[in-house]
Amino acid sequence: QVQLVESGGDLVQPGGSLRLSCTASGFELENYDIGWFRLAPGKEREGLSCIRSRDGYIYYAPAVKGRFTVSRDNAKNTVYLEMNNLQREDTAIYYCAADRSPITITQCVSPLIAHDYWGQGTPVTVSS
Repeated sequence: QVQLVESGGDLVQPGGSLRLSCTASGFELENYDIGWFRLAPGKEREGLSCIRSRDGYIYYAPAVKGRFTVSRDNAKNTVYLEMNNLQREDTAIYYCAADRSPITITQCVSPLIAHDYWGQGTPVTVSS
């Protein structure tokens, strides 16, 4: 079965950290550009980051740059989103999407295009 699954979402206090996973089955994630997105209550889905397969380049949106870190473990067919110094405004459902290369960074982080695969999302709640 071909699918993308996110995991690792949880309830965390402000200032805390979480690591989300995006794991693929049925295809090799290393050949895909992976975007991370989130959908916060009352807001539109926004693109957070993109890790490009062909050269490892990583883009971060200004809202998360310096706090979030993306990495890839090809042996585990997984991409991670390490989130530090989480704030209440980071509360959202977090998604990953995969695209067979090549696409532009703009496309990679766009929630409006038809990415090849989407995960079902994992919820992150930041609250004291």
